[in-house]
Amino acid sequence: MSHEAAATLLRDPGHVPVLLDEIIHALKLEDSDIVVDGTFGGGGYSAAILQSADVTLYGIDRDPTALERGAAFTAAVGDSFTLLPGCFGDMETLLEGVGVSSVDAIVLDIGVSSFQIDQAERGFSFMQDGPLDMRMSRAGESAADVVNTYDEEDIANIIYKFGDEPKSRFIARAIVEAREETPFETTLQLAEVIRGAVRVSRKKGKKFTHPATKSFQALRIHVNDELGELDRALDAAERLLKPGGRLAVVSFHSLEDGLVKRFMIDRAGLKPSGSRHLPQHAEVGPPPTFALRKKSAIKPGDAEVARNPRSRSSRLRVAIRTDADAGGKHET
Repeated sequence: MSHEAAATLLRDPGHVPVLLDEIIHALKLEDSDIVVDGTFGGGGYSAAILQSADVTLYGIDRDPTALERGAAFTAAVGDSFTLLPGCFGDMETLLEGVGVSSVDAIVLDIGVSSFQIDQAERGFSFMQDGPLDMRMSRAGESAADVVNTYDEEDIANIIYKFGDEPKSRFIARAIVEAREETPFETTLQLAEVIRGAVRVSRKKGKKFTHPATKSFQALRIHVNDELGELDRALDAAERLLKPGGRLAVVSFHSLEDGLVKRFMIDRAGLKPSGSRHLPQHAEVGPPPTFALRKKSAIKPGDAEVARNPRSRSSRLRVAIRTDADAGGKHET
């Protein structure tokens, strides 16, 4: 792809990829590398990857609207890029389908994209009214199905587990009572029921967080099996990456980042010391399949946060594949 075409794609105002410079630095791409962008989304990382080196790039996405954008992206960049429809947790199978069994680098940008948040008809946000959907793939069980059919205990458990919402049981009870009168269909309908159940008031001088924020996050994670997808993707990356291959993962909340952190520490053969004042140390077990350049997460700088407030919670973790067999047993 020409540098001009890549630069044009990177200027897409609908999507601002976070920690982009840090990602490209971490991947350390060279000509002829085979690279996977497991969360194509708006194509921001893919465009930067193709601009940085003469690589063969495979993008993956399950969102039909992302695949539509990917068609135009493919036309612009030519044969160096192939878009594979599907879940990034299935990347091993998807790549086998095009004759690829090993790669040099993998990047994952976990969570919901700006496009999905900003489209009211997708139902990811309560900032605008829309159908209570939240499905990234537009297939399967929707958020409306969950709140209208699950029992109270299951709804409470989802909201607590994936949203870390201390008032999950109050919210679940309010949802079940409200649906008996009127089934849930829209985002604002659900948000108002949650607001009534939590009863959070604005405090002068303090930032207001809508009481439905955690519940919406929890429903989205459940509907799309986001943590399961991430878990499967990390395991697949361990098998796919060549020795010296780079894995870079960007996450946006503690559940995702915690999963990635535990995976990398475990696969690097490191055991937490139990104290932040003591270094982590190697644990006797299978040979480490990854090495860590940096044990802590990379965070966006002040300039990036000012330019793109949505980057504030982003965290990047990077691991380098060793030559150890991926077949060893590890803790999960």
